[in-house]
Parts: sequence; structure tokens; C-alpha cells
Amino acid sequence: QVHLVESGGGLVQAGGSLRLSCVASGRTFNTYAMGWFRQAPGKEREFVAAINWNGGNTVYADSVKGRFTISRNNIKNTGSLQMNSLKPEDTAVYYCVADYSTSYYPPDEYHYWGQGTQVTVSS
Repeated sequence: QVHLVESGGGLVQAGGSLRLSCVASGRTFNTYAMGWFRQAPGKEREFVAAINWNGGNTVYADSVKGRFTISRNNIKNTGSLQMNSLKPEDTAVYYCVADYSTSYYPPDEYHYWGQGTQVTVSS
């Protein structure tokens, strides 16, 4: 089982950058894929990015490709989402997620979710 805690959200102007961090508890974090989802007010939760168990494969939503970078550190049990060139439409609560998977391809669904961190991008 994995417990996830996000940090790094905040208010930023359009075009700016933020880095979200996720700290995972559990001794077997290196057997879990992890990722980020987001939910904007009045909208459904959507996939943002994912990274497989050893960092060898990453997947991004088209809306963030080229602007966001997901990474992980299995020694420190952490994950990050570097967000550049932020747009007002990136405003949402961002959730760190994880699930057991040693596949090259990150899973589509995740059992473990953090509490979320708010990202607000002003125009």
C-alpha cells in the first residue's frame, strides 16, 4: 500500500512555471507506476501524465505535451511534475496517483490517490 502527499501548488501568471512534488510512503514504491490527474471546477477529472515503475517510459496528455515533464526518484520515494508555459486552462486541483505495475506501459487506472494540490493560473 502507498500513501501519497502532494505539494507545490499555488498561484502563477500565465506563461509561468510550477513544480509539483509527490512523496510516497511504502517500501515498494519502485514497483509502482505513478502519475498525475487534474480536475477543474465543473469538469471531469482528466489524465495529465504518467511514468512507469523505473522511469523508463512516460506518457502525456496532448494538452500538456511539450510543456509538462514527469519524473521520479525511487531512492527518495518521490515524484514530480514540472509545469512550464502554464495557461489559464491548466487551473485545477492536481492529484498524484500510483498503482502497482512493473510494466513498461503505465496503467490507465490507479488505486492510490493523494489529497490534491491547487494550481491556479491567472491570465
